[in-house]
Amino acid sequence: MLFTTRIAGVAPLLLAAASSVYGATTTSTATTTTATTTTGQSTFEVDLNKTASVKSAAKTIAKHLISYYTGNQPGQTIGILPGPPPDGSYYWWEAGAMWGTFIDYWHYTGDSTYNAVTQQSIVFQADAPQNSFMSPNWTASLGNDDQGFWGMSAMLAAEVNFPLVPGEADWLEMAQAVFNTQAAPDRHDDECGGGLRWQIYPSNAGYDYKNTIANACFFNLGARLARYTDNSTYSKWAEKTFNWIRDVGYIDKNWNIYDGGHVPQNCTDINKVQWSANAAIIIHGVAIMYNMTEDAEQWGKPLSGLVNRTLEFFFPKGILVERACELSDRLLCNIDQHSFKGYLLRSLATAALMAPDLVREPIVKAFKTNIEGVIDSCLPDGTCGYRWNVGKYDGDVSNGPAGQEMSALAAFTTYLITEEHEAVKPLVTNNTGGQSRGNPNAGETPATVMSMSELTERDKAGAGVLTAFVVCSILGTYFFLATGIGEVRSQN
Repeated sequence: MLFTTRIAGVAPLLLAAASSVYGATTTSTATTTTATTTTGQSTFEVDLNKTASVKSAAKTIAKHLISYYTGNQPGQTIGILPGPPPDGSYYWWEAGAMWGTFIDYWHYTGDSTYNAVTQQSIVFQADAPQNSFMSPNWTASLGNDDQGFWGMSAMLAAEVNFPLVPGEADWLEMAQAVFNTQAAPDRHDDECGGGLRWQIYPSNAGYDYKNTIANACFFNLGARLARYTDNSTYSKWAEKTFNWIRDVGYIDKNWNIYDGGHVPQNCTDINKVQWSANAAIIIHGVAIMYNMTEDAEQWGKPLSGLVNRTLEFFFPKGILVERACELSDRLLCNIDQHSFKGYLLRSLATAALMAPDLVREPIVKAFKTNIEGVIDSCLPDGTCGYRWNVGKYDGDVSNGPAGQEMSALAAFTTYLITEEHEAVKPLVTNNTGGQSRGNPNAGETPATVMSMSELTERDKAGAGVLTAFVVCSILGTYFFLATGIGEVRSQN
């Protein structure tokens, strides 16, 4: 759930200085089809010239990823990874992103092994009857971005005709419920000229932060709902939200995407750390808008600019690097950040499919150079490291490691778009075979908002810890801004 507490806090304190630092790069060549680790163990073998081999590699990694899920075991909560802290490593939102990763895995490979558990998990966490992913279990730390990640996975399920669950809400209805709750007047104000706040409830630490990821998720959902339903209400919201992100300065003239700003400073104290997850969600939404409108000026130009800058910034020497926390001599990425690469790869793949005339060529080129590093990072059983630019399995298990597996799985599934003979099914709409019909009024009956007196002692204790964490993080941010240590050098 703390998607941006750690972005807005720890990132400037410890990580911003790393955002202009390149890591060491692998020396493997573009013709290599297998990689050998230096751990004395056998090779993770993948023949990149054979679709079956790439799919087999993805299947091995998917099996390893699902091993971290315990929600289907007695006494555990359906649909979530172990957590949230202190009960486990993972916050609620990351499981929503993981099920989206499994939906894409099915879509690209055709392997339905994990469809049932994915269906069960999304339906359970949607929290019927509202189905807006706003369970009271997460109220004390619920952000718009957290809700948004679950909503985007539901939207993906609708777009790829993921099998529906009889008797339950359709995937489209779930996505609409998330969008409607986020479009409601109580989520919006005139501070900073508009935009969603990071947190949903005023009592939550971080409510005074308006960040890119919360607004990117809302924009992304609006764009995709507009394309699927052909309803201009969604496209108007998408356009308004994207314009706000640009106007407030979170996307600069060179297409760098920054993290956010605080309401008391009118969002002018922009945290210029760059995360691949922010780029991912925005690029995805812009590609959808371009595909729907074919407007070269309004959406084509931003799409080309964002993709080119993202590839330049995050793929130094052809290998994907989370530059804000992945240094040449040490790794500072936390549990959340270990999954970010996967979102970027999945979004870039969608952009290549939605706008092949504009961005397919550079994206395919990046995928082909990046996959070599991913192969080198994996052990034969599908255990994959995080640092893809070191030429071997890095042994990184301290933060996660579900995020590492999500990112690696995305690398292999999306690599399939590089194969001209491999037919990838297009994203459907209501008019092109979409089976998920939805409900345009979904989520409009608001979920019960607990008052402070209704919070449990455990909730209060958790909120206190979060508040202390954010205060310390903000102090760290001001230190780095004042000293210039965290300044990002322009690449242009």
